[in-house]
Amino acid sequence: MNAGVVFLTGAGGQLGRALLATVPDGITVRPLTSHDLDIADDAAVQRRLAALTPDDIVINCAAYTDVDGAETDREGAWAGNVHGPANLAGACAASGAWLIHISTDYVFDGPAAGAGAPTTRTEPYEPDDAATSNPPTVYGETKLAGERSAQKANPQVTIVRTAWVYTGGEHSRDFVGTMRRLSAQRDTLSVVDDQTGSPTYAYDLARGLWELATLPARDDVVGHVLHATNSGQATWWELTRAIFTDLGLDPRRVQPCTTDEFPRPAPRPAYSVLSGAAWRQAGLTPLRDWRLALDDALATQ
Repeated sequence: MNAGVVFLTGAGGQLGRALLATVPDGITVRPLTSHDLDIADDAAVQRRLAALTPDDIVINCAAYTDVDGAETDREGAWAGNVHGPANLAGACAASGAWLIHISTDYVFDGPAAGAGAPTTRTEPYEPDDAATSNPPTVYGETKLAGERSAQKANPQVTIVRTAWVYTGGEHSRDFVGTMRRLSAQRDTLSVVDDQTGSPTYAYDLARGLWELATLPARDDVVGHVLHATNSGQATWWELTRAIFTDLGLDPRRVQPCTTDEFPRPAPRPAYSVLSGAAWRQAGLTPLRDWRLALDDALATQ
């Protein structure tokens, strides 16, 4: 990349911290946490990003990510996930800077798990898949609307969708970290086995995003939607058994259950695996298999 600055919004979050820990040599990063910048405040965005130049990049990791909380806090989710990306995209359009916006598998409207409904999809979602019209959750609805608001404000924005992101640290609040703690507190665990997705190690995703940001030629990525997850797929039950195995624990302590037995305020997709074909076609390195990534996550955290 040219000698610009990377402005990292949401720098205090899970992915933001992973990006800060993996900055390539020669890259200047200006981290912006939610305390530094509320992206939903357009005036604040304009002030903070007033010095953007065409050589600069904004990587937006800021979002309202409480999937269940969004069901009763539509206003908050809309502010963080729709107004925020639009504000950043507008600032980048005015300056010529490049916006890389992080989105989610929840934008797709496949069948929800539970209620006895069979999983009708088995093929990973492509970025241009037409099934992005009516996400069943407020979180997914606002993330999809945020993609569209950013694209409307700035057709040059690059959207990167990901899924099931974790770091796996003992004190982390993500799924892997939570299962680590519960493994020491309970004799057995019941984990849903009718939701299938792409477990993604935050540090692998971060390295992939840095490769994207430093591409010498951007024609195949600017203005595009890409998917970036660790390869392969698993259910939450399969992921938890793998966690136990890596920790030297008996995976038989993890019992499968259905979504109906573990209800949540927001419906979860039965299948939301994302295809990495467009990522590869853009000349980017595919993220490794999720099982290998989990091994490293649990060995280093």
